[in-house]
Amino acid sequence: MPTRLQDNINSKYFEAANALKSKQARRRIVAYVESYDDIYFWRTVLSDFEDEHRYFEVMLPSKMNLTRGKKSVLMNFLEGKGKKWKKRRETENDENGETVLGRDMIACVDADYDYLMQGATDQSRKVLESPFVFHTYVYAIENYQCYAPSLHNVCVSVTLNDHRIFDFRDYFAQFSEALFPLFVWSIMLYRTGDYPKFSISDFNRIADPGGFTVSEPERSLANIRRKVHTKINDLQRLFPDAKDEYLKTKDDIKALGVTPQTTYLYIQGHHLFDTVVAPILSKVCNLLRQERQNEIYHASAHKTQKRNEMTCYENSLQDVKTMLKKNSGYLASEPFRRLQDDVRHYLDDQQG
Repeated sequence: MPTRLQDNINSKYFEAANALKSKQARRRIVAYVESYDDIYFWRTVLSDFEDEHRYFEVMLPSKMNLTRGKKSVLMNFLEGKGKKWKKRRETENDENGETVLGRDMIACVDADYDYLMQGATDQSRKVLESPFVFHTYVYAIENYQCYAPSLHNVCVSVTLNDHRIFDFRDYFAQFSEALFPLFVWSIMLYRTGDYPKFSISDFNRIADPGGFTVSEPERSLANIRRKVHTKINDLQRLFPDAKDEYLKTKDDIKALGVTPQTTYLYIQGHHLFDTVVAPILSKVCNLLRQERQNEIYHASAHKTQKRNEMTCYENSLQDVKTMLKKNSGYLASEPFRRLQDDVRHYLDDQQG
């Protein structure tokens, strides 16, 4: 006769076995991304959509040769098995047992200019038309990490000082307004194929707020406005008949969500992160650190206590770029909500 203890053990065993079986029954959806940094970002995107029926595994496009990048992701999807989904969208496996694109695999990439190009290039069409390719809407994940309303929180995480000594929202609104007219030119020339005469690299040189100081940020903005004005005059001489196309492009990108105050979200992400935001954050954080250190130094305490307090504080400080990469304050931004809506609609269609 089995004892009550044995019954309890058997019950626990079957509960564990059933739980394991349930976990194994969850559908795995592989999300291929461009690089290592993208893994954490897209995990943040996709975690909200996991449940008892499905889970995501975010990975690079190849474990065999460590190839990375957008073209590598899209090549796997749109030039290989991508041909199969037209015939087999409703099936999970083909006759060889291979996983079919769309049912169990998605591609997650930076938008770059492909979103704003609106199908003007072959790659843009592939990104926008495939139901299994998801893009960031903003240029890249770095633009989300540099989301202006969240930058004060990044400073706090770096310095443990919550004193607001700089208005990031206002600065990047003005930074964007200064660049917007030239950004319209950039998109227009990429759409028409005239980008060699004004490349993204050319744009980035103008969008460099060199000489920025926390006490006089307006000087860096004035410098950008001057450079923008000079370049627009050059472009108008090069393309004297471009006015109608320029105005059409301006209306188009506004309809896509680009505003004069949010242009910074759509310029090249690495440039924004490395050349604009990280240096500005470093200067703000240096002042916040000095402020906190001065408070400790001038506190009415004996030398040993001051020294211990200073050591404790300095050991708690973080690196600016590290904390900026971990920044997730963009979750409430409008482009991020659009991205989440795309994933939600995709999953709803899969269930339908």
